[in-house]
Amino acid sequence: MNSISVRALLVRGMLAGLAAGVPALLVAYLLGESKVDSAIAYEDGHSHDHGVELVSRTLQATGGLATGVLIYGVALGGIAALAFCVALGRVGGFGPRATAVLISLGALLTVYVVPFLKYPANPPAVGDPDTIGKRTTLYFLMIALSVLLAVGALILGRRLAPRLGNWYATVTAGAAFAVVIGVAYAVLPAIDEVPEGFPATLLWQFRLTALTIQLVLWTGFGLLYGHLAERLLVPKAASGQQPDPAARTAATAR
Repeated sequence: MNSISVRALLVRGMLAGLAAGVPALLVAYLLGESKVDSAIAYEDGHSHDHGVELVSRTLQATGGLATGVLIYGVALGGIAALAFCVALGRVGGFGPRATAVLISLGALLTVYVVPFLKYPANPPAVGDPDTIGKRTTLYFLMIALSVLLAVGALILGRRLAPRLGNWYATVTAGAAFAVVIGVAYAVLPAIDEVPEGFPATLLWQFRLTALTIQLVLWTGFGLLYGHLAERLLVPKAASGQQPDPAARTAATAR
């Protein structure tokens, strides 16, 4: 794949991430902000330390939320596009659309779901301010472990495929990933700083909303980016007919 194609795919990945961020932003605003308001109300009712509000809650829930979600979508879209360039033609015989969907699914699982199961998202009023550095470090460590172990599982699966076949190699690599992640879950310290009396339903709804936002973001990105990458790498003939299979194979292997 030449540098022009990589650049074009990177730009399309960032645009797809921006576009996918729009429905994710709607979900965050419509479903998430009410949970944040409820958590803040609980915190205000159970704390005597009310700091100065540097940014109004209205601005946080509108402009601040939009800026954060959309920039997040653009950044992750660019990173996923680079991963797509590396994976295309090297992971099975998948075309651009399928590769984009697989990259999105893998990113959702390794970058968010696996770390989330160990260190789930918490609303305001949950968490000790004195431990925020420790919690942040552990969370990013879990992300790094998840990504590295996923890459290792992918390499393991490819090396086992000639001997076990694709199906059993994939199952073995997936099982190895799950076992090592389970060990990491057991070794890394747990964090339980939910204050006594905090509504369990509110905590569950906030975490479920956080997961939904990521699901919407990565699903939208995978579908849109797959479409854009397919149009770039496998253009249809001017007559509107489907491209020749040999041309498709050559395009995806560049």
